Amino acid sequence: MALQIHAPPDEVIEKLRAAIESALPCDALDVRGSGGHFEIRVSSRAFAGKNTLAKQRLVFSAIAHLMKGDGAPVHAIDKLETLAPG
Repeated sequence: MALQIHAPPDEVIEKLRAAIESALPCDALDVRGSGGHFEIRVSSRAFAGKNTLAKQRLVFSAIAHLMKGDGAPVHAIDKLETLAPG
């Protein structure tokens, strides 16, 4: 097994935030984690009228490029909360 060197958690968190914010209009966004495992809580008007699976798909499609390949900086999203404001 090859040694994998991961980007610092703050750098990966910023990449996750940027990817989500560029894909969705976010009213609130919180990203936490390290070691390739992260938790995301996002509130977006894009979620209005959508079921849980549809909301999660929007988020995962925004961050998919950070989860692809053997050296991906994101291995898992341990918790994902998707909220519609108001």
